[in-house]
Amino acid sequence: MIQYNPKDWITFIFKFHKADTFRKLIPMMIFIGLYTYVVGYLELEYWKISEKNPLTNITVMHSMLGFVISLLLVFRTNTAYDRWWEGRKMWGALVNNSRNLAIKLSVILKEESERHYFRKLIPGYASILAKHLTNVETSLQLFDIHDMEIDHHKHRPNQVARMIFQKIDCLHEQNKISGDQLIILNSEIQSFTDICGACERIKNTPIPYSYSAFLKKFIFFYVMTLPFGYVFSLGYYAIPVVIFIFYVLASLELIAEEIEDPFGLDANDLPIEKIASNIKKHVEEIL
Repeated sequence: MIQYNPKDWITFIFKFHKADTFRKLIPMMIFIGLYTYVVGYLELEYWKISEKNPLTNITVMHSMLGFVISLLLVFRTNTAYDRWWEGRKMWGALVNNSRNLAIKLSVILKEESERHYFRKLIPGYASILAKHLTNVETSLQLFDIHDMEIDHHKHRPNQVARMIFQKIDCLHEQNKISGDQLIILNSEIQSFTDICGACERIKNTPIPYSYSAFLKKFIFFYVMTLPFGYVFSLGYYAIPVVIFIFYVLASLELIAEEIEDPFGLDANDLPIEKIASNIKKHVEEIL
């Protein structure tokens, strides 16, 4: 995730970073510019269509469709941001629940060996979940616990959650954790799986294909018809105008595509690896 100062306008305006949509859209913008030039040349120099031609009334259609496409893009962007923000709330809940579980265990457990086990395993769940969501393979020696063996062909976060509960249940059978304490700890462990399921729902459920495809087609055909209406009033100045309109509309769609899946390696994705490392730091301090 990009760290920035939201009050630094100069940096925003004149600096292009690797996540900027301008670089991604350069080939298409060149094509749009050439297309607009060809249409303008044919209308003004070759066909010599006058400004009184009914074809110029296409600007009225652009005014009407511009309002429609703006509503569609607002809905698209808001929906994508809601998914990004929900993912951030889930990882914020994981931070709090990991701390709460560590605080409770720090009071309940008396032996250092037991504290050491949970000191590694609780942040281990966050690290495993981060790699699970980004589809990154974990190493076999991820944690310094000899009896922690993860089957990489199965659901890895579930395995870690099971190991946490198995250890707590074992301590309960040894009368080191009472029944009331077991009930209290159970809610924290259950929240881990709930958070994992919510993150998987965000990652595995994209925007419906028909909606995404329709919006892309709408933007493309809307921009393709712009030169026919603006060449008469702007002449060849319609070239930068059409390019700019395409840049704005396509950039909004690209931004929505990027943030609708917040668990990835893109520049604007959530820093879940950093959050996992913070969980590790906090849990080690508590235990």
